[in-house]
Amino acid sequence: MADSHVNTLYPGDPFRDWLVEEVVGHRIRDKNCRVNVFKHNSSHTVCRYQFKGEHFSVMAKFFAEPTGKLKAYNAYRGMMNEYRNLKKAASIINVAKPLAINKDFNCVLVTEHVPGKSLKWYFKREENLYEKLAAVAHMLRQLHDNTQSYAYDKENEFRNYHDVLDHLKLDYGTRDTFNKLLGEWWYSSWIDRECGCMVHRDVTPSNYIFCKGKPYALDFESSWYEANPVRDLGILTAELKNYFELHKGGGWKAEPYIGNFLWEYSRGEKEFYHVTRILPFFMSIGLLRSARLHQGEYRNYLIREARECLNTINRGN
Repeated sequence: MADSHVNTLYPGDPFRDWLVEEVVGHRIRDKNCRVNVFKHNSSHTVCRYQFKGEHFSVMAKFFAEPTGKLKAYNAYRGMMNEYRNLKKAASIINVAKPLAINKDFNCVLVTEHVPGKSLKWYFKREENLYEKLAAVAHMLRQLHDNTQSYAYDKENEFRNYHDVLDHLKLDYGTRDTFNKLLGEWWYSSWIDRECGCMVHRDVTPSNYIFCKGKPYALDFESSWYEANPVRDLGILTAELKNYFELHKGGGWKAEPYIGNFLWEYSRGEKEFYHVTRILPFFMSIGLLRSARLHQGEYRNYLIREARECLNTINRGN
């Protein structure tokens, strides 16, 4: 994640003093140290605070400072939601642990800073990518298995799909095709489940950092409960396909990585078959999410690919 130095805070700055006195005081020796501020690109103001001379940093996300298109939302609720989600996930997998929240500083959430290389770095170089994807697969499996709920909210999966389609403002014919295909998925039993689980949901390559060989998950603001675990797999495989299409000469070149990732996630051949059968539904959501970030022919390509994914319902058993 790229960042740039934007400020240096000195004793007397209210936010700096709160961090030192109430959040990280026990972790640093010099209580009068300066704090360097590095800004990250994100949908909110997100900064890394480096305590000079201490070899220690924290991340701060300010929910009342959205920088993306979505401006009108409840910042306090967003802060509390991610804090709770991180607490829950931290009891099961490696995450950037939440350290503090404070509504008085623009609804800030402070977490540990996890240094290391992102999964996106490995996408780019294809260095140990099979191994890194396997580690993420095992991590997601752990999260899903340990957060099972007695309910599964199938309606929510479809409601979200229609929200993504609404956002894309498709022409009538294209939207009608998607609506019909979604109807076929709804009335099939393919993605029915007896129980749901917690999903990370924002399974993008920049949200996984490898530190000392272990994967850490970041950004749990949009996590869901009572969800289908294959949603997380679909989003990441769509990210892989999209990245390889844009930067590696063709989305098809991601297929060996996708197959291995799904195999590492699955408990044997029967489950692997089930996962690969329903993956296209969730992969299509991932492709449409990416389409929101593009214009012109590439946007159209992603929409076509998403439609083809949904159309697998007509090629199934």
